[in-house]
Amino acid sequence: MTQQSVQPKTGAEDAGPGSRVPAGRSWLDRYFHISDRGSTVAREVRGGVTTFMAMAYILLLNPLILGGKDVDDNLLSQPGLITATALAAAATTLLMGFVGKVPLALAAGLSVSGVLSSQVAPEMTWPQAMGMCVMYGLVICLLVVTGLRELIMNAIPLPLKHGITMGIGLFIALIGLYKAGFVGKGAATPVTLGPAGELAGWPVLVFAVTLLLIFMLQARNIPGAILIGIAVGTVVAVVINKVADVDPKIWSSGPPELKGSAVSSPDFSLFGNIEFGGWGDVGAMTVGFIVFTLVLAGFFDAMATIIGVGTEAGLADDKGRMPGLSKALFIDGAGGAIGGVAGGSGQTVFVESATGVGEGARTGLASVVTGLFFAACLFFTPLTAIVPAEVASAALVVIGAMMMQNARHVDWGDRSVAIPVFLTVVLMPFTYTITTGVAAGVISYVAIKAAQGRAREVGAFMWGLTVIFLVYFALHPIESWLGVS
Repeated sequence: MTQQSVQPKTGAEDAGPGSRVPAGRSWLDRYFHISDRGSTVAREVRGGVTTFMAMAYILLLNPLILGGKDVDDNLLSQPGLITATALAAAATTLLMGFVGKVPLALAAGLSVSGVLSSQVAPEMTWPQAMGMCVMYGLVICLLVVTGLRELIMNAIPLPLKHGITMGIGLFIALIGLYKAGFVGKGAATPVTLGPAGELAGWPVLVFAVTLLLIFMLQARNIPGAILIGIAVGTVVAVVINKVADVDPKIWSSGPPELKGSAVSSPDFSLFGNIEFGGWGDVGAMTVGFIVFTLVLAGFFDAMATIIGVGTEAGLADDKGRMPGLSKALFIDGAGGAIGGVAGGSGQTVFVESATGVGEGARTGLASVVTGLFFAACLFFTPLTAIVPAEVASAALVVIGAMMMQNARHVDWGDRSVAIPVFLTVVLMPFTYTITTGVAAGVISYVAIKAAQGRAREVGAFMWGLTVIFLVYFALHPIESWLGVS
């Protein structure tokens, strides 16, 4: 994929040399090239609202994923997390609209949040974890500026990219199932159904109903299926909580009820709460692997999403070139740093942007509208807090199912592809680390290619990654051999 900026042909250009661009256009039209791209202000507003409705669930899911304890047993404030999630999404989406001028919306990447919660927080404090977010965002920006982004994208085989996406999907689904109480730790087995081999309590029933409803809405191609499902599930939870007189302690995130006013001032307690030191106990190699994992989680889907949505909007040519591609990629990378500073995890382009494009969005004005809606959510934190974790967890499972759709792109009859993809996919949820899945996939891919006498197909970058990941797996024996504790 190239980063050359190519302006799409306007209706006037297609009409021939005798045609003219409509006169008397507003500054809004001229700035966002609305007429040039065959759109209208009304379409852009409708597309921006649709995109927001399709991805507003992130305001609920991101605080859920980041709700765990760090190495010092500290928790992030839930109101602060909701504010940070809305703030970072608003800032990066507005930036994409005004600077990138394309209909792409950004918010906290669930894969990035999953890495922060499961791999980073157990090793360091939350401020240090957000500092890692800033670091990975700056690394991606550097990769975009230097052109190394394209080299890396081309070096990693496409099947492994699909495997990484699927593995993260299963990982996210497992988090949702566990937080909802549908899956628990077994007495004689690693996992079991519910807390003791059976489902128990009203909250898990609410989860199951919400999950089934979202799947049914998606099967009917209903726009905003996830958000509608969350809204209905929340209503059901509120009714059950009142009618059945449920013990408040049963709800994992507290009973679904409004406490006080529906409107409140934003909680900016997490803003700027970042640290770039204190990693001595973790080790330089662990820090390096964490940054690398965050780059994997937040970067490799960005180009495919941007190009895919851009093509759907008619902005890309047959070679995948589109206006503002370099700016869009840079803003996507900067989203990691912006999200870290805000305290709400790294931001990335959401594929739900395609829903707005489907409603006619073609310019950055749609992103501005989406960003303004996220900004408005800063003042409605109490409403967001009503949604129980069991309802939000259903959406996590749905997102995981959607990410598994990449399986159709894998040639399962080719063992040199099927085995590495399989290891990548299953080891992420089974080991509860994304890095392990990626490492196993890379090593097995290179080993199988070498065994087939096709080592030259691998490439120097993949060989280098293999060496790094072999050290990763052998780190404990190496430390023992060197006498390092």
